[in-house]
Amino acid sequence: MSGEVRVAMWSGPRNISTAMMRAWENRPDTVVVDEPLYAAYLARTGLDHPAREAVLASQPTDHDEAVARLSDPLPPGRRVHYAKHMSHHVSEALDISWTLRVRNVLLIRDPDEVVASYVRSRETCEPPDIGLLQQAWLAEYWDAHGAPAPVLDARDVLRDPEAHLRWLCDWLGIPFTERMLSWPPGPRDTDGVWAPHWYAAVWRSTGFQPWRPREISLSPHDAAVTAACRPAYEALRARRVRL
Repeated sequence: MSGEVRVAMWSGPRNISTAMMRAWENRPDTVVVDEPLYAAYLARTGLDHPAREAVLASQPTDHDEAVARLSDPLPPGRRVHYAKHMSHHVSEALDISWTLRVRNVLLIRDPDEVVASYVRSRETCEPPDIGLLQQAWLAEYWDAHGAPAPVLDARDVLRDPEAHLRWLCDWLGIPFTERMLSWPPGPRDTDGVWAPHWYAAVWRSTGFQPWRPREISLSPHDAAVTAACRPAYEALRARRVRL
């Protein structure tokens, strides 16, 4: 591998994004950053999230400053920079031209599964909260600028993590390592300060958990949220990587 590779993985909440971050962090050549635009998002929207004040204190609250930090030099011996992004942390009102300078990937999950998981941790959920609508317009933006951005569906990845990680490494032009398939349990210094509120399952994990069908029961309101997001999900799923 020659030169640096900077990867931006765009997910919504309650996906396998943190497990995916673990896989990349377990590479000896990679630096990871956890949701670097979160504080700027909270400062811009005024939303009340768990650990809000701690998040605001832990990161730049100015969006441009947070983006600029993503270009910081890598430590010696590291050539891959992996950023775990939440797609709802950006909006169409922001300048996202910086994304054209990195390798973007979209990580999607069925909205029924996302919302069912989301409402177990938070009382309310609206369509913009789960990131699929934002993933759809991000894909449109990159298409318009001729910037390829593959789509991975969490269900597919969990059914065959190695095949999808091998494909992704090949697309990025970096070697695959089996170290991406397992990791030690517990927290990491790179975890965001919000981790105690969201990462319990990942902290217990030592690898990707096989996908299994779940019995999902949604309230009428939550079902309406998934219905509003499903067209975006289906459009993205139609262009997903198929192995």
